[in-house]
Amino acid sequence: MTNDKKRQAISQVVTREYTINLHKRIHGVGFKRRAPRAVKEIKKFAEKMMGTPDVRIDTRLNKHVWHKGVKNVPFRVRVRLARKRNEDEDSIHKLYTLVTVVEGVESFKGLTTQNVDVDE
Repeated sequence: MTNDKKRQAISQVVTREYTINLHKRIHGVGFKRRAPRAVKEIKKFAEKMMGTPDVRIDTRLNKHVWHKGVKNVPFRVRVRLARKRNEDEDSIHKLYTLVTVVEGVESFKGLTTQNVDVDE
């Protein structure tokens, strides 16, 4: 894959659903740093998957990570990553990634990465 094709792929607007295993990402972290580290790890994951340095966390996702307290972060979380065009003219980045939580996941068994239509 040449750099031109890679840049074209990054420049398009797309939405995907991922399951993030937070348990392995915060293993060994002290109790009072677990939830803040989980939020940082979600941002890092989104930046890697979507290729945009500007990542924004939705407040509902933040509340979902923190809902059991600073120590007891959920083992896994299902997130929707949406790469969008930046409307702010002053920004140096053309695109940003919005990370939202997918509610109502009973079990994480068998879930894979899925492309989501923007209309939903």
